[in-house]
Amino acid sequence: MNEVIRALKERRSIRSYRTEQVREEDLQQILEAATYAPSGMGAQPVILVAVQDPATIARLSQLNAAVMGTKTDPFYGAPTVVVVLADQSRATWLEDGSLAMGNLMLAAHALGLGSCWVHRAREVFAGAEGQALLRQWGIQGKYAGVAHCLLGYPDGPLPEPKPRREHRIYRR
Repeated sequence: MNEVIRALKERRSIRSYRTEQVREEDLQQILEAATYAPSGMGAQPVILVAVQDPATIARLSQLNAAVMGTKTDPFYGAPTVVVVLADQSRATWLEDGSLAMGNLMLAAHALGLGSCWVHRAREVFAGAEGQALLRQWGIQGKYAGVAHCLLGYPDGPLPEPKPRREHRIYRR
């Protein structure tokens, strides 16, 4: 089987991570892969913020949990969180950011890392505290949160895939 297709079929969302930080060379390759995601009209409206500072990750986790109305850690202890943002002035900002997320997760899998897509970035970065973080990070413009991509080395085996639902492909 083709290795890209194998990766598409084998990648899983990981919700348990070792404390070991992602190696810099791996992180660079993963981030670069995200920049090669397709975007509407080739506009490349997506920006990425790689966060490895434990205090910043904890704050992002708290803000994300608050949107859900919980105090649990929606980041599952991941040592790296990539915040995916996209320029809202582009009509395809959400789709473009989603494609970048896909590339992040597939690249992580290809390098033996785990990843997980965590929602609620839109709400986090629409709020006052999220906007303050963007300013602190030097990000200006009409950027909206698309998602948080958790990255780390899986703590345990990959989960088994769920059976594929039938009747999802139609041909005419």
